[in-house]
Amino acid sequence: MADKKILIVDDLHPAFKLEAEKLGFVVDDRPEISYPQVLGIIGEYTGLAVRTKFFVGEELIRRSANLKFIARAGAGMDNIDVKLAAERGVACITASEGNRDAVGEHTIAMLLSLMNNLRKSDLEIRDGIWNREGNRGFELKGKTVGIIGYGHTGRSVARKLKGFEANVLAYDKYHTGFSDENAKESSMEEIVKHADVLSLHIPLTAETRQMVNDEYFFHFKKPIFFLNTARGEIVNTQAVLNGIKQGKILGAGLDVLEVEKFPSLKEQTWFNYLIENGKVLLSPHVAGWTFESYRKISEVLAEKLKNLQI
Repeated sequence: MADKKILIVDDLHPAFKLEAEKLGFVVDDRPEISYPQVLGIIGEYTGLAVRTKFFVGEELIRRSANLKFIARAGAGMDNIDVKLAAERGVACITASEGNRDAVGEHTIAMLLSLMNNLRKSDLEIRDGIWNREGNRGFELKGKTVGIIGYGHTGRSVARKLKGFEANVLAYDKYHTGFSDENAKESSMEEIVKHADVLSLHIPLTAETRQMVNDEYFFHFKKPIFFLNTARGEIVNTQAVLNGIKQGKILGAGLDVLEVEKFPSLKEQTWFNYLIENGKVLLSPHVAGWTFESYRKISEVLAEKLKNLQI
């Protein structure tokens, strides 16, 4: 067995493999490999590189006698049992810097589309309807945008909003003293009082799972545009639909959902209401998945790999 050997089980840009080999690793790039196959060979490897293919939990980690690190190609570690990995001395690295601009741009794109009725007006024109008044939009300039979570992606969104002359309030439960030229550090009380737009940029944890529900939306003083490009399980989808019906949500841009991929998605009780709602804009968890971020994520992982003590 090689002293330093990495197994790539997902689709990663070749930049990661090339840089890892320069560092002396033997790299097996097997994006087609199945979970049972990984279980059978993981004991040979000192490193595992994964995107979203499967959950790296107890079953896999306990078979990884030689594993020294897990490289998550993307943002968030919710598909890795980070606590168990730490207990076993396995380092975890992620690449949220690699897709922060992709997520930031996608977030702004969804917001502008919602505020200007772009999907609705496009469909109407294709159906022979020319309705100017019914598609009157809102300007982003002067609006107050509340950002929940001021990490890499939250900061990216704030930087991009500055050019639109919006007022940005940011709340982060785990950080303080982060006010900058793009956003003002704020309390949730300030955000629910002033926000015209709410955008989520927080990880999925036991604490944040289903955090955004009917009660959460109840506290907002003004109708809002709501955006989620973080993790679907953070938000109760039915609560979003309820908020739209009650007039508390003017429009919702959802890149992520509680349940993703078919056929499971279609089986949800709220699915038909979701797709029939003209005030909801959907995309298939692609906010952070651009042609550029595909490469940048691998480059970020490779750079972090250099700093690991293995």
